[in-house]
Amino acid sequence: MRIPAIIATLAIVAGCCCIPSKPLPRAKADPLMAETLEQYLKAVADSAEDLHSVMVLQHGKVIMEKQIAPDTAHVMHSVSKTFTSTAVGFAISEGLLSLEDKIVDLFPECVPEEPQERLSEITIRHLLTMNCGHGKDPTGAVRYTDGDWIKCFMEWPIAYEPGKCYCYNSLGTYLLSAAVQKVTGEKVVDYLDSRLWQPLGIEKPHWDESPAGINTGGWGLYIHTEDMARMGLCILNGGKFCGKQVIPAEWVREMSANQVPSVGAGLNEEQMKEILAAHPDLPYFLPENSDWVQGYGYQMWRCRHNAFRADGANGQYIIILPEKDAVIVTTAFVKNMQQELNLIWDHLLPVL
Repeated sequence: MRIPAIIATLAIVAGCCCIPSKPLPRAKADPLMAETLEQYLKAVADSAEDLHSVMVLQHGKVIMEKQIAPDTAHVMHSVSKTFTSTAVGFAISEGLLSLEDKIVDLFPECVPEEPQERLSEITIRHLLTMNCGHGKDPTGAVRYTDGDWIKCFMEWPIAYEPGKCYCYNSLGTYLLSAAVQKVTGEKVVDYLDSRLWQPLGIEKPHWDESPAGINTGGWGLYIHTEDMARMGLCILNGGKFCGKQVIPAEWVREMSANQVPSVGAGLNEEQMKEILAAHPDLPYFLPENSDWVQGYGYQMWRCRHNAFRADGANGQYIIILPEKDAVIVTTAFVKNMQQELNLIWDHLLPVL
């Protein structure tokens, strides 16, 4: 963790009206909140976590925050997926896509000459829920190449019947981004401008692209901590922000629901079952210990404490806690993401 003195920047801007272009309203910090934040930051430091920022919101106001690294647009890694899912939701609400659309129909020009038998079964729903049938995520083998990423996805071995096996798949999210661009004629970052960025008061961000000029979808978005908080508040409030319905309410419900069983990235569901059969007490796979086996929605993870989250490598989180009417946001560079969540549950959750 970077070391400036552990001082909470807890502002006293109570009663601010909600205007998208203005900073989010802040609530006056009581002594318990200030003490809690200090204890949390000390625990982070003791755990050698490189935390860059944390922001806690409850009842629509920022009640705790600390910006440790410079407040520049931060790479979101897989938090990007939740924004891609939101773009898919908009396209579906506008009648341009459906959950049952098949990728072979959306991208017929990319279908191999001798396609795999199960390729024709893969739908938008399968991509959203990480259930396309791949037994291993192809992203690492593809993302740094100059080839056709969609065709590479279609050529990757389909080990399971689509819809039957969870396997985290960032390249699948890239296909969602490509699908939105195909049916709207706009890159996701542009398509979201009038639909999401402007209504939430977020300056149009940078989003990395593939060699084909398609936003990477599953990664590559850069936004600020407060931008993450705006998205979290919108999702917490059923898609509303500043009293306006921004994201369709039904999509928010579906996106955040427990759609399928989940396991951590790097494994598929069948591999986890084999490991559990041999080692039934591994803590990483026990529901009481792990936030990676609570279920998966449409590019969002379920958490313990009846929460759900947008989740990005190295500790980028937008955590939504409906029972507490709260949102917790972090940016970081950490290796142990479960430890990062555990510190949040141990220190920040109890005071909400």
